[in-house]
Amino acid sequence: MKKCLVAVVAALCAGGASAQEGTLNVICSVQAEWCNMIQTVYARTTGVKVNMSLKGSGEALAQLIAEKANPKTDIWFGGTGDPHLQAAEQDLSLEYKSPSLPQLHGWAQQQAAQSKYKTVGIYSGPLGFGYNPELLAKKKLAVPKTWADLLKPDYKNEIQVANPASSGTAYTMVATLVQLMGEDKAFDYMKGLHKNIQTYTRSGTGPIKAVARGETSLSISFVHDGPGEKMQGFPVETITPTEGTGAEIGSMSIIKGARNLEAAKKFYEWALSPAAQEMGAAAKQFQLPSNKSAKVDPRVPDFKKIKFIDYDYAKYGASAERRRLIAKWEKEVNSLPR
Repeated sequence: MKKCLVAVVAALCAGGASAQEGTLNVICSVQAEWCNMIQTVYARTTGVKVNMSLKGSGEALAQLIAEKANPKTDIWFGGTGDPHLQAAEQDLSLEYKSPSLPQLHGWAQQQAAQSKYKTVGIYSGPLGFGYNPELLAKKKLAVPKTWADLLKPDYKNEIQVANPASSGTAYTMVATLVQLMGEDKAFDYMKGLHKNIQTYTRSGTGPIKAVARGETSLSISFVHDGPGEKMQGFPVETITPTEGTGAEIGSMSIIKGARNLEAAKKFYEWALSPAAQEMGAAAKQFQLPSNKSAKVDPRVPDFKKIKFIDYDYAKYGASAERRRLIAKWEKEVNSLPR
């Protein structure tokens, strides 16, 4: 990581980052190594003190709602886009139309437009399965290739997924299945899946880490979380279901009432730059960057080879729909015995 930091700091300094002072309060909803790299590099290149709080996107949204009358956060970086859209809808985030928008992929610009420019897409990544090939071979289990495969009795207690109430990853799964199958069939599916779930984790990255470390055989995860674990020497592979899958649009929002607004805007512009977005891969995170000029690491999933559903980000990013689906999941799925 030190080599990556030196290279990234040099690139950003060469790009003309000017010395400035101040403080910035950030909720960071990507993996810890990326959050820590952002904190270190931004402080070194700008002189700004970055107070970083690491939270899953569901937890981050809950904190922002709780602090609405007296916000303690300036900017929210990363995490699935649905909660960012909900924050925009609930007037928790500030309208800000970045001059960098034309440099971004269409999906990132669409995320901004749908939120009335209260959030923006910073990366995208597909939902799929993580699996431990060594454990599967030992237990004589096949690699699942479809959503339907996960219902097989062979996989009882072999699957981990996060809880959609705390994890944007898991909510993306719920919304994907509803769009793919229709709501009734999707909930029937999740009731069947429930029988095979070993545990529902708090964090969306928890299941694939458990797979990598041999604590469970399978996970429902964002597939871009696999290569980083593999780089550390863990036996983990990923696959996307053949019926079709959804993708997250990781997002970034300036918080309404931010105490350090100018510092937040400067960070926002920095985070949309190619050099800053390439830090994801430097921190072993392999989402597709939203800036079209950012170099794409070869370990980033090839979107051309994945069957995607036409995910309705506006509908499933609405607060009422999210609350309704999570409440229904808690009542009809999570309450069932395993």
